[in-house]
Order: sequence, then C-alpha cells, then structure tokens
Amino acid sequence: MQCITNAVVTNVTANVLLAVGATPAMVDIPEEAGQFAPVASGVLVNLGTPTPAQCAAMHEAAEAAASAGTPWVLDPVAVGFLAVRTRTAQDLVAVRPTIIRGNPSEIIALAGTGGGGRGVDSVDGPDDALDAARLLAVRHGSVVAVSGTVDAVVPAHGPVVRVANGTPLLTRVTGGGCARSEP
Repeated sequence: MQCITNAVVTNVTANVLLAVGATPAMVDIPEEAGQFAPVASGVLVNLGTPTPAQCAAMHEAAEAAASAGTPWVLDPVAVGFLAVRTRTAQDLVAVRPTIIRGNPSEIIALAGTGGGGRGVDSVDGPDDALDAARLLAVRHGSVVAVSGTVDAVVPAHGPVVRVANGTPLLTRVTGGGCARSEP
C-alpha cells in the first residue's frame, strides 16, 4: 500500500496498515511515486502537509495508479480553506480517484458547492454534504466517503450507506481521520 500522506501521521498510518495486515510503503518522492503506484495494492494521497515535491509525487502516483487500474484514495485535507491544497485537490480529482474521503466541509468545497471548513475541522455535518458527495461521485466515477460520527458512503448510483462505527474521540487525536483513509 503506497502512502503519500500527512507528515504528522506517517507513522500512525503505517502502523494502522500493519495492524490490518497490509504492507505500507511511504513512497512519496516524484521520481519514484509513479513507478511504485502500478505495483502497489492501493495508493493513498493525503493533502495534510503538501510540499511542492509531495504535490508532484501525488500527481505522478495518481496518474500511474489510474492508468494501471490500481485503486487510489484522495483525502482532500483542508480543501476549500487553503489555496494550494484546493488547487491540488481539484487537479487530482480529475484523475478519477476510486474513493474520495473527507469531512463534510472538505467534500462540499471539493464539489464547488461551498467554501470549506476551519482548516482540518468541519463546520458542516455529514448530511449537509450528501448532495455534494453525490455530485462528486457522479462527476468522477468515485465512491465518496463523508466522515462523521456516522459516516456516509455515497456511490455514483444507488443508496447512501451509513456506517455507524465512528467515535467523537477521533476528533481528540491528531490524525484520527487520516488513519481512516486507506483503501
């Protein structure tokens, strides 16, 4: 599992993947990211701490994953609130991620139907993001996961699925949401 992720949660993400039996590979430099993505079991692109080199690696990995049919996840951290992340996420979503996973404000901002939250914190609830999630799912052929105490999983067609295994305690741990982004 290739992870181009938030520097704050790299270790947590690797350990979550190990705990579920996956093999993490934090391959996040542009010269290697595109080479590794086609052989990975999946690719995570998390915009938590995007450096210029990491943004280039994200594009390389997403393009290579999409071309190879490797599933990949876009986690648009703080989209709508910060310009570089918003622009990067808009470019990446055009590469048709398998899954888009974000908090309600991030999903609304990525769909272009609202302005975003307060940094990584959402100011909207999951139900507020359902129309935006469906729009993204239809437009990009992705499944959209909207996080919350009760998550909403929104496919391009068909019913919204609710997953009630969240806990408000995740908002008290740095990277709790990021650790839930692996495909």
